[in-house]
Amino acid sequence: MWLRLSNKAACRRAGVALAAILASACQSAPAVKEAPAPKTAPAADAVAAVQAPAQPPPRALAEFDQAVALMRAGNESEAEARFHELALAYPSFAGPDINLGILYRKAGRLVESEQALKAATARNAASAAAWNELGVTLRLRGQFPEAAAAYEHAIAADANFAPAHRNLGVVLDLYLADPGRALTELERYQELSGEEKPVSVWIAELRQRTGKKKPASPAPAAPADQALPTPASPTAPMPSGESL
Repeated sequence: MWLRLSNKAACRRAGVALAAILASACQSAPAVKEAPAPKTAPAADAVAAVQAPAQPPPRALAEFDQAVALMRAGNESEAEARFHELALAYPSFAGPDINLGILYRKAGRLVESEQALKAATARNAASAAAWNELGVTLRLRGQFPEAAAAYEHAIAADANFAPAHRNLGVVLDLYLADPGRALTELERYQELSGEEKPVSVWIAELRQRTGKKKPASPAPAAPADQALPTPASPTAPMPSGESL
């Protein structure tokens, strides 16, 4: 395992967390929809949304949905052909290239995946999904600093895009020896996603390694002073022990 733990029990606990997180971290949705990004971050296994410079015409959306359906049905060769056609017909949209990158990665064609995803980021540099998928492919190619940079681009495009925080935390801890920053990113991922296990186990182990304690929960706000009613007249007695 890549994690450096203080004892065997901690190793076993962290190993379980690591295996579970890596099973979802650095993975992506089976298809990316070409649509404005949602205000809230999608779940890790949800279809990622892409910020597009303009809304595609209805025909393009219909053709894209057909290609996505083929991809999800496992008809990779037909889906690949459709996405190629869409990328040529609608060069201002990143979605076709993102899905081509995902298809190529699933097939082990990592060089082609990187090329397609770089094309997607060139088409739409504001697409958090495109940068995140590029980071996944770069990590699989062993280009860890470049993968981290891609995830950082994704976060710059959308600070609430939870998968990019998770994937950046994984790379920082396992490959770039930066557990402090990894802890920050995984805590942010947990905050955005609401996920408890397995990420909470990894966060606890990172706190142990870095010596950073869990932030204290904010104290409940003190109740406002209860105002006494104003006397009916300057000479009226002030009520005693009465509150509004």
